[in-house]
Amino acid sequence: MIINMSYGRKGLPIELPNDWNVTVVSKPNMPVQFNPSEAIRTALANPTGSKTLIEEARGCKSACIVICDITRPVPNNLFLPIIIDELLAGGLQPDAITILIATGLHRPNIGDEVKELIGDEWVLKTVKIVNHFAENDDSHVDLGTTTRGTPIRIDRRLVEADLRILTGLVEPHLMAGYSGGRKLIAPGVAHAQTISSLHSARFLANPLADNCILDGNPVHQDQLEILAKVGKCLALNTVIDENRRLSYVSFGDTVESHLEAVRYVDRYAKISLPRKYKTIITSTAGYPLDKTFYQTVKGAVGPLGVLEQGGNLFVVSECSEGLGSKGFVSCQKRLVAKGVDGFLAEIMPKQFADNDEWGTQCLIRAMQRGNIYLYSEGLSEKDRKLTGVHVIDNLEEAIRKSVEETGDKNVVVIPEGPYAVPVSE
Repeated sequence: MIINMSYGRKGLPIELPNDWNVTVVSKPNMPVQFNPSEAIRTALANPTGSKTLIEEARGCKSACIVICDITRPVPNNLFLPIIIDELLAGGLQPDAITILIATGLHRPNIGDEVKELIGDEWVLKTVKIVNHFAENDDSHVDLGTTTRGTPIRIDRRLVEADLRILTGLVEPHLMAGYSGGRKLIAPGVAHAQTISSLHSARFLANPLADNCILDGNPVHQDQLEILAKVGKCLALNTVIDENRRLSYVSFGDTVESHLEAVRYVDRYAKISLPRKYKTIITSTAGYPLDKTFYQTVKGAVGPLGVLEQGGNLFVVSECSEGLGSKGFVSCQKRLVAKGVDGFLAEIMPKQFADNDEWGTQCLIRAMQRGNIYLYSEGLSEKDRKLTGVHVIDNLEEAIRKSVEETGDKNVVVIPEGPYAVPVSE
């Protein structure tokens, strides 16, 4: 049996013996919008909890459209021209429209990356496109704190705009339950202090801060409080299939339209399995999600609900840009030096996490469940030693060894990684 894993831009075929009982976990076939532009225009004309976009634009002097950064495969090229066209029809001038790239604490997107991210030449020439810089104090507005004590400091360009539009992809998220909607504000365009508080160990240690969970999720609850402090925001939410074609789009009030998209994707993203397994192979969904080991953590966390304690989890991730940010590298060095227990003891009392510390904490969640094996062609020997997991060069041989040692030929393969979340019945 040959299965093609999402890996980099080209994929990675793996061959497994035919006498194994292999369960391939993928989202059920999703309906595809054969006329995506028409679907987007229909959503904008039939909003949930708001007026149409053109009506909302009338009388406004400025608009800020927040988009995800290059690490998310959002179909910006489909909806940005339509959104901007409707804003212009509503009376806004081109120089009054700003596209704000929600980098969180990621690096900025510049040059050819911006062209790839926007995907439309007319948009690039028509409106202003800027990056969010989380550590620039003066570019944020202080809106107080949440009930859990998270400081609310948000990019001034969003807060002070007359019309605020959040755009993104709704998919399972390892700590916020689902991406999209309110997440474009925090961590998307929030100050570093807001992000580091929202992603601190006290939040992530809560078992409800996990994939596909909104009810009771402390990260989601704080994000909703932050949204309320910012004020009225509209949201355009997209759902894509495994081939990254538009399947669903909703628009309107951020909370209501986001929940509509969540209800839609939830039917496809969560896959029930009858038992837990000793050998699982997964991915980080390929490019652009597997550009760094930091993003790879999402692939490692996704299948934990069906991994037997002490089982073997194999993750394929190209890591073409190495480990990730300097902050994440620093955290990985501390993990390797102090061990799991030492690292956790150090971070649990902190209100503010170090930059990307949450990535290491989530990785530990996977390490505490089982043995993590990484197949990657993008990491240097130095980087490999800092992953904290087993880095392998022969994936198929390592998988066969796992089956031999466990004596269990029941194997799960998740080609699309974190986009399909298996849950145990």
